[in-house]
Amino acid sequence: MDSALGSTARVDNRILILWATPRSTSTAFEWMMRTRGDFVCLHEPFAPAYYSGDDRRTTRPDENPTDPGRTYASTWREIKAARASGRVFSKDFPNYIMHIADGDFLDQFQHTFLIRDPAKVLASMYNQWDDFTMDEAAFEDLHRMFDLVAQRYDEIPPVIDSDDLLADPAAMVRSYCEAVGIEFIPASLEWEQGKRDEVRWYGGPWHDSLQSSTGLQRQSTEYRARIEDVEFLQKMYALCKPHYDALAAHKLRPRS
Repeated sequence: MDSALGSTARVDNRILILWATPRSTSTAFEWMMRTRGDFVCLHEPFAPAYYSGDDRRTTRPDENPTDPGRTYASTWREIKAARASGRVFSKDFPNYIMHIADGDFLDQFQHTFLIRDPAKVLASMYNQWDDFTMDEAAFEDLHRMFDLVAQRYDEIPPVIDSDDLLADPAAMVRSYCEAVGIEFIPASLEWEQGKRDEVRWYGGPWHDSLQSSTGLQRQSTEYRARIEDVEFLQKMYALCKPHYDALAAHKLRPRS
């Protein structure tokens, strides 16, 4: 069967993937999936190939040392091998892989999407990275991936909005679970504070707030610049907002 769902065996064997942009609560969502305990979880597995592999795609190669032997092909083999240990969940950014996103690649996944208001995403990125590119912001590629998936399987894949998720985690995670056909586990919405080494392949302060978190919850964050205060951010926002709006038109609604 060639539909998005396919047979029961096909659904069980596909990798459940969350496509997102940076700074979109995607790692907290991934941590919730880790807390469930019934998935082998992968954190941005294509990122090392994108930044440091022999065939890397990064727009800033001089800032990243190479990892000899790391390639997209070797990464893909590792991801497929993870399925031997159980059902796999992965979180990743589409700009890492659009050049290999053919039909065979798409068919390996059960595709879902996480979006966040670009005003918040871009301000958060600017906090740490004041020269990021449109490619690195990933909104355009997220939209492209959404369209590829919708067109190939002739159905709208699940989309969740970060603001909705943080406003009512239980209702939105329940909606997500129903949409992808997995059990809703309320206990997965809470966890203990602590190190998050599983999501720190590149180091830095990006996930500091996750270490102190105890669940899916809003974080009190102060950004060093607002969109309206920086011309660069204004231009990026104007480019990213239409892509966000296109996916937001299809976002899941909370289930009580």
